[in-house]
Amino acid sequence: MEKEERKSLGQWSQNVIVADADYVDDVAFNLIVNFERMLGRRIQPADMARWAECIALDGGLRADGNGGQQTQVVLIHDKKHARLTNFVPADYSSELNGKAFTGPLGEFVVNAYPVESVTTKDDFLRDVLSTMLAVDVVKRIMVVPNAEREGTYDGLRRLLRDVPEGKSVTLFAMQPMPGGAFRQEILGYSLMQALGIRAEEIG
Repeated sequence: MEKEERKSLGQWSQNVIVADADYVDDVAFNLIVNFERMLGRRIQPADMARWAECIALDGGLRADGNGGQQTQVVLIHDKKHARLTNFVPADYSSELNGKAFTGPLGEFVVNAYPVESVTTKDDFLRDVLSTMLAVDVVKRIMVVPNAEREGTYDGLRRLLRDVPEGKSVTLFAMQPMPGGAFRQEILGYSLMQALGIRAEEIG
């Protein structure tokens, strides 16, 4: 897909993906190692555009027929990490932040936010989610936290206890999590698609 330059919108879109990018990168690495051993072939880095589209599909987004939809992709990462190691494109500053791509589901606008030492990724992610829950224009939220980190999931479950009417929230994790007033999907499926791992190879 062709990648275009886009400045930060300064406003939210109807569809938003917010992800702990360091965690997603780690999961992609583990999948690459495991499936290279299992399949006996080289696994290429995950395609960021393909992954975002798969997350959107799992979150319930469908093509509107005219390509007019817009989805924001918010990548939260440690400041010390300048790039992803298991995705393409990878460099936050030069290849991802402020860039956009267009596909069957419309336009995806990517913004990358390094987390400063004054806060944590979990706090930053919760702040972003709180804002999205309060903004009327945001209707579909897809959140990819590090649910394996102690306390992260419980904090999000409390925050998402009362999702406003008219909003759809889907949380992605590597395994089903207990409770929660939101939809849940398995993160691994979208990553396998982005890594080019076909269902028939593991069936």
